[in-house]
Amino acid sequence: MATLLTPRGRRSTTTGPTRLIVPPAFSTSLGCDAVGVPARYGFRILSRLPAKGCVYADTDWWWWLVPGGSDLDLLWPMPACYAPGAEIPDRRPRLIHHPDGTSPYTPPIPLYLLTCQLTGIAPSWTAVRTRGDGVLSEHVHPTGPDRP
Repeated sequence: MATLLTPRGRRSTTTGPTRLIVPPAFSTSLGCDAVGVPARYGFRILSRLPAKGCVYADTDWWWWLVPGGSDLDLLWPMPACYAPGAEIPDRRPRLIHHPDGTSPYTPPIPLYLLTCQLTGIAPSWTAVRTRGDGVLSEHVHPTGPDRP
């Protein structure tokens, strides 16, 4: 019993990082990352998404599987948490939504836009474009100084 207790006599609630387990029927050929939001946003996001992949939840956080690299050139708004490799911090969520189709992924752009909308943060991303002379230039949207 002593191994279950912390020095102060309480049970330890720290579990360490957890990798979300994708059901075996699904392929993760695009890699696998996760986006988490506080539970207060969970039902609102789930009900508004046009397509939903695997969704996991515990009492405090909801997590959506997205293709690897879905954070590329996106600034996910606080309090969202982006978890590369679908390795989430200190949680033990369970699968609460099993996709109807053959993909475990939630499309990241609709998820990003809904997360921005619900948190009151304007979407922001970086786009790389080729100028007429073949040189790459970086434009920040929607409010960057180079906006065309």
